[in-house]
Amino acid sequence: MLEKLKQMNKADVLCIVFCLIIITPLINGPGALVIGACLASFGLTPKSIDVGALTKRLLAISVVGLGFGISITQAIQYTQHGFGLIVGSIAFTLILGLVATKLLGIERKTGYLISVGTAICGGSAIAAVSPAIKASSKQISLALATVFILNACGLFVFPLLGHLFDLNQSQFGYWAAIAIHDTSSVVGAAAAYGDEALSVATTVKLARALWIIPVALLSAVIFKEKDAKISIPYFILFYIIAMLISNFVPMFEAVYEGLFELSKQLLGVCLFLIGYGLTAKNLQQAGSKPLLLGVSLWVCIAVGSLLIIKAFY
Repeated sequence: MLEKLKQMNKADVLCIVFCLIIITPLINGPGALVIGACLASFGLTPKSIDVGALTKRLLAISVVGLGFGISITQAIQYTQHGFGLIVGSIAFTLILGLVATKLLGIERKTGYLISVGTAICGGSAIAAVSPAIKASSKQISLALATVFILNACGLFVFPLLGHLFDLNQSQFGYWAAIAIHDTSSVVGAAAAYGDEALSVATTVKLARALWIIPVALLSAVIFKEKDAKISIPYFILFYIIAMLISNFVPMFEAVYEGLFELSKQLLGVCLFLIGYGLTAKNLQQAGSKPLLLGVSLWVCIAVGSLLIIKAFY
């Protein structure tokens, strides 16, 4: 432990300090993302802290914690009500992505990973499907960079658009869950909109994320890859367990409320760490054609789902 402390530099210390500040209610999610991006722009990226691994772990913990604040009855209702929208949006995005990839002349696996990231849950979907289609590190990096940029934009843009289009809490929750890429930004945007939006968005988003498994299996078949590996997001299972505990063991309600609020703040720390990846290098790495594909798919799914939600939800 002492040895690790000795190895820390200025950037590492700043990272820890800001993490401790952001876990308090002083800074919101979008603000946390901006701080992380600013530190990275000034070259203050932690050296002895694995930001990527830490983000993934903290995100899983925060999502599980949010399960303590969700009603099972509401979760079932939200999922049933949004089932057609989830399945339809995934199928539409994947088909449109395959067509657009060919039209734009983008390498097939790169385009497919961007489509999967847009259709299901951003970086998590890309990470899960990549081994199933045996994508190269360059293909994975291009897809992640593209989806990451748009995901970060969604965190800021969607709450503003939600108010502009006069969406109620439930409508915004559905829209964020369908149209924003990563779970972190979905929950961050929904939390900024309101508690009901947060409940709807988290439940529907995780129901959408479950489609990683069948899509990964289908991907291996499409690309005719043998002995392909599939990564399963187990934190979704723990989210369900947390929800069951809070609903069937109600005597610790105060504890559950505390865990729920702490998880929302912990999500801010995740967004802060994600901000470290929002650099000029990553923007350049995305490239014009992959970024054009990502933006096109994102606009189509955002506009299409918004029209459906405004009409039927």
